[in-house]
Amino acid sequence: MVRVPARGQEMTFEVSRRSLLKGMVGAVAAAGLPHSTRAEGPVVKSDVFSVLVDIPRCIGCRACMRGCQRANDLDAPQDLMDMEHLESRLEPTHNLWTVVNREGVETRRHVKRQCMHCLEPACVSVCPVAALHQTEAGPVLYRESRCIGCRYCMVACPFDVPRFEWNNGLTPVIGKCQFCASQRLFKGLPPGCVEACPTGALKFGRRDEMLFEAKARVHARPDVYVPHVFGEEEVGGTSWLYISDVPFEKLGFKKNLPKRPLPSLTWDVVSWIPGIVAVLGSLFGLLAFNLSRKTHSPSAPKDEA
Repeated sequence: MVRVPARGQEMTFEVSRRSLLKGMVGAVAAAGLPHSTRAEGPVVKSDVFSVLVDIPRCIGCRACMRGCQRANDLDAPQDLMDMEHLESRLEPTHNLWTVVNREGVETRRHVKRQCMHCLEPACVSVCPVAALHQTEAGPVLYRESRCIGCRYCMVACPFDVPRFEWNNGLTPVIGKCQFCASQRLFKGLPPGCVEACPTGALKFGRRDEMLFEAKARVHARPDVYVPHVFGEEEVGGTSWLYISDVPFEKLGFKKNLPKRPLPSLTWDVVSWIPGIVAVLGSLFGLLAFNLSRKTHSPSAPKDEA
């Protein structure tokens, strides 16, 4: 497992039961923690590291998965990481940080999934020990040495990304894409998956450049691409951006994700707590006062015969 050293500092909206649960988890975690463990604020959205995923260009070779393993010294079995085994569906694990699978029913496409590196990450806001933190350059990094295994990050993530090392009973860790930050990005190199892609389905750069590129491709080929860049606004924006020729919801992407960052929803819940406590305290105080008066009041005089 890679240990990443600290670098830098570190809608229509439909509320589902899961979103509410995420908010409650965040509220409980955030309300009981020192301020220093919470997210330190949004990064500059236009300037963070970013990757554009052009789904129609992906041929499903899974070279990006092998590139991720090499770049991060991971040890997941690689016997299924090729085109011949595309029918074998792979799921992310603590040591398999990106996967490519065939998605869709009527029209199938190869879709790469990994941590989206949200611009305002919910996993960072709920982590009670700052094991997850966001650098000024955008990548959301995991520090194994700080993790206590609470798994709040798994509940809070809107994309179900962090994976727990369930088969390790002594020192389990969380596994997620680190954006090759310490191994490559901070050395001026692109992520291992981008470098390994043979078709240009992955392109690396600053987010404003990738967003411009995404919109240009969509505008140039309206007969091919759906008019939407996934990740531009979802949960406040993500560093990984997708364009597609098939509606995203038909490829397994979540619909109705809020445009607001999830940490802001968390703080909405947290902000209710003082008011709720004050109201409940007043009600209980009034109830106790009334009970006390009844207990000490003289008995009513009896009627004379």
